[in-house]
Amino acid sequence: MKLIVGLGNPGSKYDNTRHNVGFMFVDYMATAYNTKFNTKSNYEVAEVNISGEKVLLVKPTTFMNLSGEAVGAIAKFYKIDVSDILIIYDDLDMMFGKLRIKDNSSSGGHNGIKSIISHLHTQNFMRIKVGINNEYKRDVKTFVLSKFSKTEISELNSLFDKVMDGTLAFIQEKSIEDIRTKLLN
Repeated sequence: MKLIVGLGNPGSKYDNTRHNVGFMFVDYMATAYNTKFNTKSNYEVAEVNISGEKVLLVKPTTFMNLSGEAVGAIAKFYKIDVSDILIIYDDLDMMFGKLRIKDNSSSGGHNGIKSIISHLHTQNFMRIKVGINNEYKRDVKTFVLSKFSKTEISELNSLFDKVMDGTLAFIQEKSIEDIRTKLLN
């Protein structure tokens, strides 16, 4: 079983905001696999079968800074090894639209990742970072909670095709180099 988690904040007021790029991706993936999310105690989950592998698509409803509460609870309940967890989230320090795959690395200052590391008791899990770049050097909180423009939304949809390719490579247990190749091509 694989766990694909998109980070974001719950509630319609955060729809299409930069901090919710992870939610946007798992919504995109759920649509591609024609599945719907069900609400659980502190997360929403959609289940799909991809290449014979059960995959849980998850959106924590704990707000970004407490994402680890939901991820830790799901991993424990379903007995999911950290090597089977992939987190998709925003990165303020990367140019808009740039993608990066990481494993076994620090939070990089991202509070959602800090929370997940704390609840999983390890930083050794896969992540796909999506650049949202604060090129205008605005207040961080204001920027990450601002909405994407229509042009950026259009660009994200084609970018999500690459994230999907990387996610599918992860599900098929490809190497990090193979996943990186899928993301960057």
